[in-house]
Amino acid sequence: MATRRKALPLVGITLDSETPGGWSNYPWYAVRQNYCDAVLAAGGLPLLLPHQPDEAEAYLERIDALLITGGAFDLDPALFGANTRHESVRTKDRRTEFEAAVARGALARDLPLLGICGGQQLLNVVLGGTLIQHIPDEVDNALAHEQPNPRHEPGHAVAVTGGSLLGDICSSAEMAVNSAHHQAVKDVGPGVTVNAVAPDGVIEGIEASDYRFCLGVQWHPEYLIGPSDGAIFRAFVASAS
Repeated sequence: MATRRKALPLVGITLDSETPGGWSNYPWYAVRQNYCDAVLAAGGLPLLLPHQPDEAEAYLERIDALLITGGAFDLDPALFGANTRHESVRTKDRRTEFEAAVARGALARDLPLLGICGGQQLLNVVLGGTLIQHIPDEVDNALAHEQPNPRHEPGHAVAVTGGSLLGDICSSAEMAVNSAHHQAVKDVGPGVTVNAVAPDGVIEGIEASDYRFCLGVQWHPEYLIGPSDGAIFRAFVASAS
C-alpha cells in the first residue's frame, strides 16, 4: 500500500497587476517565478492570490501562510497619515486594498506572514507605521537602493540585530543583499522592532514578536544570493507546518 504523502503547507503569494499593454492587450497578473521556486524549495506549496479584497477571508481559510511580494509601485501616502505626496509616487490601489485586507486577516488569524520589499512596507503600514516616500530626498548620503547591477547580485550589506527573529534565522551579524526600492520604513508601528539596517541607516528588516511569524525584509531573498536568504524561506514555511 502506498504511503500517503504529508500535505505541504499552502503558501499564498500575492500577485502584481498591470494595465493592458506589453504581455497582453488586456489587464494581467504577474509574479516572478523565483518567488514560487523559493517557496517550493523550502517545502511549501505556492498558491497565487488574485486581487479580490472581498474574498480575502475565503483565501485565508485555505492557506497556511502568506507571502506579500514586492513590485514597482508605491502605497498611497494617505494610508500612513502623510499630508504630502512625493512626485515619484505611483500607486496600484486595488492591489494595495487586497494586500492590506489579506495581511490584516493573516495577522488576526496568526498565520505566518513574510513581507518582501514593498511587502515589508505594506506590513509596516498595516501595523501602524509610516514610510519614507523617496529615499534620496530624505536620507543624507543614501546608498544606491535602486542598485544599477543585476538583482541576482548583492547591492550592499545590512547589519542584522542579534537575538531577533531574523538574527536567529540568519545566524550572522551581517549579510549581503540586493536592493530595488526608492521607499523604506520610516517609523515602525507599535509592537514592531527593527532587525536589519543598511550602512546609511535605512531600515532593511522588521518583525513583530506578538505573532507566530511576522517578518519583513526590504531586499529580495527569493533570488537566494546567500545562505541566509534560503534560511528565511525555510523558517517561514516551517512556521506554517
